Amino acid sequence: MEYKRYEAQFSPIISSVCVRDNMTFPSLLDGLARTVTIKRGKNCRNDSGREAAEALAKDAKKKELMLSSSGNIKSNKSNNFASVCSKRGQKGSNQDSAIVWEEFGCQEDMIFCGIFDGHGPWGHVVAKRVRESVPSSLLCNWQETLSNSTSAQAILDRNLHQFDIWKQTFLKTYAAIDKELKQQSGIDSFRSGSTALTIVKQGENLAVANVGDSRAVLATLSDDGNLVPLQLTIDFKPNLPEEAERIIQSKGLVFCLHDEPGVYRVWMPNGETPGLAISRAFGDYCVKDFGLISVPHVTLRDITSKDQFVVLATDGVWDVISNQEAVEIVSSTGEREQSAKRLVECAARAWKYKKRGIAMDDISAICLFFHASSSSPPRVDTLKLSKQAAAVMN
Repeated sequence: MEYKRYEAQFSPIISSVCVRDNMTFPSLLDGLARTVTIKRGKNCRNDSGREAAEALAKDAKKKELMLSSSGNIKSNKSNNFASVCSKRGQKGSNQDSAIVWEEFGCQEDMIFCGIFDGHGPWGHVVAKRVRESVPSSLLCNWQETLSNSTSAQAILDRNLHQFDIWKQTFLKTYAAIDKELKQQSGIDSFRSGSTALTIVKQGENLAVANVGDSRAVLATLSDDGNLVPLQLTIDFKPNLPEEAERIIQSKGLVFCLHDEPGVYRVWMPNGETPGLAISRAFGDYCVKDFGLISVPHVTLRDITSKDQFVVLATDGVWDVISNQEAVEIVSSTGEREQSAKRLVECAARAWKYKKRGIAMDDISAICLFFHASSSSPPRVDTLKLSKQAAAVMN
């Protein structure tokens, strides 16, 4: 009840400040944070900033600029278009979660996308909690990082420092959320957790942060005009050399079960639970002392006119669909509104003949298009379509 009183104080401020094109996000969030601090009297500025960011999120939902279920979202102030789809697998409740926030933090040139794949008994709860926490926390930490970057060189050469700013922001955000999750009452994340793949498109910059084995694939035009995939993330599996070295040095174990050849998992020193098939995740505190970490791998890419769209998807897609096939499926979909749904449906069909006898995993995808829709979309050479791609598309 106490927070609702502050929310009521935010509403008129947000409505007026978001329409001012000349106001930067830091000054916007600072203004909201100062308002909360005045109202509360003795709360610290960081808590106030977080509440201000959460108020912006509530406002975005009211304006239908935020999507956390299957559907589409388009802002009238940018060329971005996002399509989202999620399908429950055959293992129980859908443990995947996704979110898209257009005009991220009231910035017309920013959009946030995130996809989260839960696992374990409480995986669906953990994934949703991470989805709810990351955007607001990221906004707050981004503002703080920007305000601390006051050197003359940072001001003169903004592009040079963009990567450092986003890397610090993501590292701080992910660390804070993993700590909060451990202390969260009502959620048992000792043997449950979630992956997290998040991106922020800011103008022509694309910041990507990844924990786990969800994957981001960029569709870009080659020199001969064909659309080709470029993987932007690493699938963090326990058998990757650097990951395995860290786990083993922390006394954890990495090995496959006899009935799962090639599927490497992280185990506790006694060789028992949890048998986790990823090396980075939120939660899963039973193996956090044995090499599992929640530190994201962060990259920054300049988007060019050749870059057409990016696909974010959980491993339910990538276990049966290749990067090339995903690009072919999305680019050959007649209407952008159906792109994520078609990719998910194709993956579901592929599970039936590629993973016979294995329960289908949850399947989720976000397709983010960078440019306005064109009557002549980028060329996909149908003569070069793989047999697998043709099979799952038909």
